Amino acid sequence: MAYVQPAEFAAKMIEAGESKVLMSTKDTLIRAYMAGAILALAAAFAVTITVNTGNPLVGALLFPVGFCMLYLMGFDLLTGVFTLAPLAVIAKRPGITWGGVMRNWGLVFVGNFAGALTTAVFMAIVFTMGFTTEPNAVGQKIGVIGESRTVGYAAAGMGGMLTVFIRAVMCNWMVSTGVVAAMMSTSVSGKVIAMWMPILVFFYMGFEHSIVNMFLFPSGIMLGGNFTWFEYFAYNEIPVVIGNLVGGLTFVGGMIYSTHYKTSPKRKVGAVGQPAE
Repeated sequence: MAYVQPAEFAAKMIEAGESKVLMSTKDTLIRAYMAGAILALAAAFAVTITVNTGNPLVGALLFPVGFCMLYLMGFDLLTGVFTLAPLAVIAKRPGITWGGVMRNWGLVFVGNFAGALTTAVFMAIVFTMGFTTEPNAVGQKIGVIGESRTVGYAAAGMGGMLTVFIRAVMCNWMVSTGVVAAMMSTSVSGKVIAMWMPILVFFYMGFEHSIVNMFLFPSGIMLGGNFTWFEYFAYNEIPVVIGNLVGGLTFVGGMIYSTHYKTSPKRKVGAVGQPAE
């Protein structure tokens, strides 16, 4: 599968981060829009499979098809640029500033949200025969998901807020691992296999992904879910975005940069072949 060594893909991560920060506004928005739309469709696909089969594992096994598609087409998710863009600043690439990173994050958020919302409207039309009937079984399931992961968290107080934050941290630990894993191979099959594994883990474990939620929760509101836009942003989207940032930058970008790009000197070996103290 043409495996790329860690030191090599660590350098690729920094180059990718630099490229994303310097990308034009038009290209950033288009790529983010398409990423949000495709990932949202994959979420609808996974929920449909779960409802039709009664087995969440089957839906989780097939959900990564959307992530693989958008990555191979060169589109951008907020969760990915959370991890990659800051590395270009940390590595002191010329002309890369935190202001540029924040600009990139803002544009990608807007593009992802617009793309996911487009798919949410399309799927709401499909689930309700153009809003002329009650939601079908899949639409009803999406409404319930939105309720449990907004007002459900709110009802638990600080414990609920801590839970949604930790789920978001663990989500982007896995999702950004998928982004980096795609750099471990130079073949399409190798990239797909490497991406598939961590994305499967995040989805089946029910972790919180800010872009997937940009589809699930607006869809839930349109399909009769018993929660509001304020509850969606206050009890889910905002803490999830923060958790995704912490998870991706800390457990993936920061760790790989620290040990594979900025490698510490090796320990000296003593005269008899033992490590020197």
